[in-house]
Amino acid sequence: MSTLPSSLAANFEVRHLSVPLHQPYNQARAHFNELVPVLDQARFEQLKSGEAVVEQVRINAPHHFMRYWEGDVTAAMTGSGSAWKCTSYLMGNHVIAERMYRRDPVAMLYAPLRVVIHEDRTGSARFELDQPSTLFASRRDPEITGVGPELDGYVAALLTALGAGVPAELES
Repeated sequence: MSTLPSSLAANFEVRHLSVPLHQPYNQARAHFNELVPVLDQARFEQLKSGEAVVEQVRINAPHHFMRYWEGDVTAAMTGSGSAWKCTSYLMGNHVIAERMYRRDPVAMLYAPLRVVIHEDRTGSARFELDQPSTLFASRRDPEITGVGPELDGYVAALLTALGAGVPAELES
């Protein structure tokens, strides 16, 4: 019987995307919150079957994503002397995440996706995230890696719904 080493380390490359939203920060946040609804955790915990979960996600995530968490970074950093406006989110879809989780629970390091919407130096909002396909490729499992481009496509569609341009890296 072989044993795993006490620790493992791996390096991989991640592509960070910074996308202008061409609207003021508060408007961009409100639009994002409208397109990516809050997860109703209590409702999901009541569901009795995988089919019911799939149906509930279809209803609750019209753009394939729900908000699992939202953090008002602006308020948290009030005492820092910084004037940045910034909100951090965890957005995802647990039907998609479950496909990776069943293969390797470590994929949950990157699911749900971490997103930041912030005001840039020009006063316009930006959408920032690490490209899903580069994150999930780090697991070196074809089933997990295959989910990454699918998520790239969903992020591209969300950016389009937000009125933003889609980076070429998401269209490959």
